[in-house]
Amino acid sequence: MTNEEIRNRLFELKDEKYKDFTLKIIPGLEPDNVIGVRTPKVAQLTKEIIKSGDYSSFLDDCPHKYYEEMGIHVAIINLMKDYDSVIREIDRFIPYVDNWATCDGIKPRKAFSKNCDRLIIDAKRWIKSEHIYTKRFGIEMIMNFFLDDNFKREYNDLVASIRSDEYYINMMIAWYFATALAKQYNDTIPFIENRRLDEWTHKKTIQKARESYRITEEQKEYLKSLK
Repeated sequence: MTNEEIRNRLFELKDEKYKDFTLKIIPGLEPDNVIGVRTPKVAQLTKEIIKSGDYSSFLDDCPHKYYEEMGIHVAIINLMKDYDSVIREIDRFIPYVDNWATCDGIKPRKAFSKNCDRLIIDAKRWIKSEHIYTKRFGIEMIMNFFLDDNFKREYNDLVASIRSDEYYINMMIAWYFATALAKQYNDTIPFIENRRLDEWTHKKTIQKARESYRITEEQKEYLKSLK
């Protein structure tokens, strides 16, 4: 499909009520840059684009004007299997990401799950970025791929060392530590006991952890005492 054909298809799927909903839940989006297409319809269109085998010009046309076009780009990345190709595409794409939803949608599990030894190097590189959503993405990749069998306490140290005034970075740090408490409690609770995070992120971590079904009631009560 040509870029014009893809855009025309998106406008054919337009839903004004869903556009209003999207603008409410994703702060910062410009109304003129949102078409309003429901996620399942974007996913179906993406399948058609991939099946056509002709989408290289679409990937090259970045940054895209519309939020939904960025979503299609993310969906294509997620279906890639070759690690090097995924990294090249993410590094080209992510500097243009300007909202949490597009950032958090990047999940190329097939490529990343089999290459964790390489992924941790790239995640550390992304965390060093000054771009809000590149840094957020790096933290999220450590959360998603390195809190189970690949866990090392040094990853907690790495994330705890990050300091930022940006809400979407600090929220991801809190999300990381709430998840780490659920999966690696003994290695993570000292970071809360010793207040290794800034005050806002410390409190948000405890809040998110106490909302988790993976944290025991006893642990939740103890976390409450550390507020």
